[in-house]
Amino acid sequence: MYCKNCGKEVEDGKEYCADCEKTMSNQGATETPVQENVAQNTTTTTTQTTNTQTVNNTATNNQPKSKMAAGLLGIFLGAFGVHNFYLGYTGKAIAQLLITVLSCFTLSVASEIWGLIEGILILTGSINTDAQGNPLKD
Repeated sequence: MYCKNCGKEVEDGKEYCADCEKTMSNQGATETPVQENVAQNTTTTTTQTTNTQTVNNTATNNQPKSKMAAGLLGIFLGAFGVHNFYLGYTGKAIAQLLITVLSCFTLSVASEIWGLIEGILILTGSINTDAQGNPLKD
């Protein structure tokens, strides 16, 4: 049997529809599903899915980061990982910062070479997206 109010299937002999919370009676149930309510529920679900997809798409389309700014930050402040913080790569940025600071600047040369190479790669276009996948602007 199907509920006349919501169109959901109800077990035979049940006097209560768990979905719409209505009491079933001989007049409140039908042998076939009510197409009007089923179509209405489908439309609502489709609308909710579309709205969710729209919200997700706008979250990733942030204002693009500057390729020049990221490259220059990598060249001049690469030992501190500033360019990676700027691009959103916080894991790499924290690693570069900790290598520099926790070694009392004795390993800052290694971090600076790392940052210099990444800065050049950014400026030449080998690294062309930020952490969210958005392309860098020229």
